[in-house]
Amino acid sequence: MEVLEVTEKAEGILVGGLSLFSLEDTLDCGQCFRFRRDADGWRGVAGSRPLLVRETGEGVLFSCTPEAFESFWRGYFDLDRDYAALRESYLAMPALRECARYAPGIRVLRQDAWEALISFIISQNNNVRRIQGIVSRLCRQFGTPCGEDPLEPDRTAYAFPSPEALAGRSEDDLAPLRAGWRAGYILDAARRVALGEIDLAAVAALPLPEARARLQTIRGVGPKVAECVLLYGMARMEAFPLDVWMKRAMKTLFPGCTPADFGECAGIAQQYIFHYCRRHPSLVR
Repeated sequence: MEVLEVTEKAEGILVGGLSLFSLEDTLDCGQCFRFRRDADGWRGVAGSRPLLVRETGEGVLFSCTPEAFESFWRGYFDLDRDYAALRESYLAMPALRECARYAPGIRVLRQDAWEALISFIISQNNNVRRIQGIVSRLCRQFGTPCGEDPLEPDRTAYAFPSPEALAGRSEDDLAPLRAGWRAGYILDAARRVALGEIDLAAVAALPLPEARARLQTIRGVGPKVAECVLLYGMARMEAFPLDVWMKRAMKTLFPGCTPADFGECAGIAQQYIFHYCRRHPSLVR
């Protein structure tokens, strides 16, 4: 099992001892949309927290305070889970072992449920670049300033807007986002969460079938989006999003298998499979 070595440096917090952690694998595998790579590392914002994070010869350097690392970023990047033991459990499934071997450094991020809900509503029938653009415009238009933008130095970073910041808006107000028909879905989610009709913390604690059903009462939230919110925004690691890619992957690589066959951390297995098939599209056509 990995033992984290956390050291305070002038530039932030250096984390060593992570043999199975890759920023590229984790931040470029389709699970979040506010981080981008540049020459200095990966820059982005989670909620209202800007971050520059990069890999060095000694470990992974987080540009944050010790308090911010321990209270937020350590959990956000799921750094205390034993991914090596998980991958060991995949040995009995050759296809899954191959998927995990392709991108062994993936960690499933523990994102905010509200941010995940809106991000994956936006993700429907969309590509990553467009999703990133819509999310960025949403934050600039309706979020509150939260420091210097790590993506654009000398410019202001904006927090992900709260449900209340969106609930009173109209589809015309959201037109600059260029979200198209998704604007109505965003507003329905904002209004229902702001009014307390949907309590995301309570949903996260429900048995999985009930949580799925509750999320799907939100306009525009179908089975796949609900599963993404459960996995990425509510840390329900047994959730297993199935989009077109994953349905083809299951049919081709895991005939006869169901999500339950992947165990209590099926969602992590799903992320390995999804990323592998996304990079090898000819396998699942």
